[in-house]
Amino acid sequence: MLLLTMASACNQGSAVPESITKNAGSSATLVIPELLGQEKISQLQKLMPIADSMIQHFADSLHVPGFTYGIVADGKLIHTYYKGYTDIARKTPVSPSSAFRIASMTKSFTCMAILILRDQGKLSLDEPASKYIPEMADLKYLTADAPAITIRDLMIHRAGFPEDNPFGDRQLGNSDEQLLKLIKEGPSFSNIPGISYEYSNLGFALLGTIIKNVSGQPYQQFMMENIFKPLGMNHTYWDYTKVPAKDLAHGYRWINNNWQEEEPESDGSWGSMGGLITTIEDFSKYMNLHLAAWPPRNDPEQGPLKRSSVREMHQASNYDNLNKSYVFPNGRSCPLVTSYGYGLGITRDCDNRLYVSHGGGLPGFGSYWRIMPQYGLGIVVFGNKTYNSFASTTMPILDTLLALTGTKPPPLQPSKILEQRRNELLQLLPDWKDAERSPIFAENFFPDNPIDTLQEKSRLVFEKAGKIKTITAMVPLNQLRGHFDLIGEKAGVRIFFTLSPETDPKIQALKISELKVQ
Repeated sequence: MLLLTMASACNQGSAVPESITKNAGSSATLVIPELLGQEKISQLQKLMPIADSMIQHFADSLHVPGFTYGIVADGKLIHTYYKGYTDIARKTPVSPSSAFRIASMTKSFTCMAILILRDQGKLSLDEPASKYIPEMADLKYLTADAPAITIRDLMIHRAGFPEDNPFGDRQLGNSDEQLLKLIKEGPSFSNIPGISYEYSNLGFALLGTIIKNVSGQPYQQFMMENIFKPLGMNHTYWDYTKVPAKDLAHGYRWINNNWQEEEPESDGSWGSMGGLITTIEDFSKYMNLHLAAWPPRNDPEQGPLKRSSVREMHQASNYDNLNKSYVFPNGRSCPLVTSYGYGLGITRDCDNRLYVSHGGGLPGFGSYWRIMPQYGLGIVVFGNKTYNSFASTTMPILDTLLALTGTKPPPLQPSKILEQRRNELLQLLPDWKDAERSPIFAENFFPDNPIDTLQEKSRLVFEKAGKIKTITAMVPLNQLRGHFDLIGEKAGVRIFFTLSPETDPKIQALKISELKVQ
């Protein structure tokens, strides 16, 4: 089998090549909070053979000619692995410099460019797209009461265009004139704008036109100057003919137990939906920009897009699906909710873990990236087989790495006002003496919580607890809400409270409950 020949001839998993640090570009200044820390990263690196095996097994099962993947943690590309060929005929092995077409992973770059223009005051997301593409003004919608397509509709697949993956994939090299001709002649709609999710490459081709019309630059030039260069992505391309021959990954389709090379698509007006060509090293810098947006903080801005705008990209803007039967490889059942943000898939699992991701598929290529902002961790995979999707393996790999290292997201630190109110409450418990005269309660508190009811509830719970031996630290849910525990000889007492939105936040709601102690 050719796969066996490939396995013996190609590169193995490796630590990050020295070229990555030498060619960091301006992205070297991007400071990312260390959510994991060096000890956890060292633990993760020891587990990389497990991740390599999972990826390798998946790629072999799909007959992928060549692939590469990387793991990002705390702003560093901590591991890369590459296997197979970028060019089967010449037996060119995949290497750290191999450049793959990443297809629809391009979409979040396009949305980032839109937000850059938005933040510059040059457009508004909720304006009709026809303001910037006049040819859209005469679109014929399905109903007379349909609203006009907005820029935001295009960004979140809510424009009413039909799902067009097979069709759109073959339009990549179309000219601007061809794209506008389609709009002038009147595209078909599957729904009216604004009410449902349906994946549309056409919508993202139109976003590229908006970027060109608003900026006064070709889309590709705007992206290079405003995103790639600031991040030090010096091996990222639009035109496959510009990629060094030794680095260009050729695309293949598996037919009749053999690989058939795909004819490469040219760069054109649909490039904004899926034309980007890049390396794992370069793409990791883009991943780090996304991870650097978390958590919110007071540090100076560093990236080509404000941290708040990057976080905006990670919000669920258009509901997609509930997968109530998802099961991780270890057998753990964990329902998932998936939505779409700005050029990104947004997932929440049963543990409320946030995943930000997107795949890419074109004739000859398949790719996927996924980050977990709460952990500062991410994975990216490129392959050169038509529509090979690595989506179903990236989440299990991240889950496995976190489970085997026992990694939890860093806890939220309590605000000063939460700590202050905790300490002030402790002066009143358990009998609430003179509590009604205390300035720490909002004006609604005692009308909603009669003092005699509070005193009786406290008496019963504290009697069951017995002598208090330990008082725990404040556990915040956010900056104005949280709980702390008082551990007694026989049981515990949990005090949960929420503060008001006043300038000097006061306790507006409080709950006292019994806590069983092991």
